[in-house]
Amino acid sequence: MAEVTGPRLIRLSKSCIGDAEKRAVMAVLDREHLGMGAAVQQFEEALGAYFGRPAVCVVNGTAALQLALQAAGIGEEDEVLVPSLTYVASFQAISATGAIPVACDIDAGSCTLNPSDLGQRMSVRTKAIMPVHYAGGVGRLDEIYAFAGRHGLRVIEDAAHAFGTVHQGSPVGAKGDIACFSFDGIKNITSGEGGCIVTSDQEVLRRVRDARLLGVENDTLARFSGARSWDFDVTAQGWRYHMSNLMAAIGHAQLSRRAELAGRRQQLAAAYVRRLSNSPRIRPILSDFGAVVPHIFPVRIDGLADRNGLRSRMKDQGVETGVHYRPNHTLSLYARHARAPLPVTESVYPELLTLPLHPDLADDDIGHVVSILGQALS
Repeated sequence: MAEVTGPRLIRLSKSCIGDAEKRAVMAVLDREHLGMGAAVQQFEEALGAYFGRPAVCVVNGTAALQLALQAAGIGEEDEVLVPSLTYVASFQAISATGAIPVACDIDAGSCTLNPSDLGQRMSVRTKAIMPVHYAGGVGRLDEIYAFAGRHGLRVIEDAAHAFGTVHQGSPVGAKGDIACFSFDGIKNITSGEGGCIVTSDQEVLRRVRDARLLGVENDTLARFSGARSWDFDVTAQGWRYHMSNLMAAIGHAQLSRRAELAGRRQQLAAAYVRRLSNSPRIRPILSDFGAVVPHIFPVRIDGLADRNGLRSRMKDQGVETGVHYRPNHTLSLYARHARAPLPVTESVYPELLTLPLHPDLADDDIGHVVSILGQALS
């Protein structure tokens, strides 16, 4: 008797790698130098050429945020303004430095930090703002920088979703104070795991380079030359947050495919927008795919009352969905830092649903997902 199987599963997200990445990994394995070395240096140089200013690679995007904050002088009992609607990594990176993440409200349309909300959240202890580029969009970033400039605050952009997005004619990360990216398995480009810090602040770069290697001063130079530091000094807290050659090899190969991967994400997201244009209840969060490279495709569904039931019905029909993200001010660890109500976040969050998006989706998958969504809502 033939085996009975369910519908083909359309995955919410996945790693998208090919022969170039596999060859790059094999080359590192053949050299038998798997830790931090020449491949990391080459990846950093390629990223620097892309951004037009230096990039420092680390083990993941959360580590990038933590080290950027630490290198910018953010520490014990300082406060960082950050949107509540973000992955918990943003908040954990802040609290890992000893600082306090202060949850802020969002714009309903973009789900990014609302600069008009910052004034009521700041205090004399506020030292930085962490805007989060939700789904790949930057929202009202210029207004956030203007606010930071008026109050003498650092800006550490959580750009984990936004690699490839263009703002004011330049890639996100090419301008501004400090930008941090994630290269984990499902991001716009991946290094398996990994992340980077991008800035023109030479002192921040120096501190990050040392801190990623347990605070061993100037160990980056030794590693890049294939050596180790044996007689060294440590003057600041460091962490084992460096990137490996294996990760860098994957990332470098993915960077060479940046335009291909970004274009596919933009094409698929634009197809979603077209397919959903006749669904008045369903509003995509992103729509400008000339400038934005979408990492995820969240929609807001007016009046959605049973999201778990909707997700279950779609999963039964072979379509995975996600929820990005539970607001951090509702988590036990961070609820005590909520300084005022967050009405927009609390009204938007229950109506959010993320649809599948990754470069390996087929063109007809988009129509299928939208059809299943419509059926599950009816």
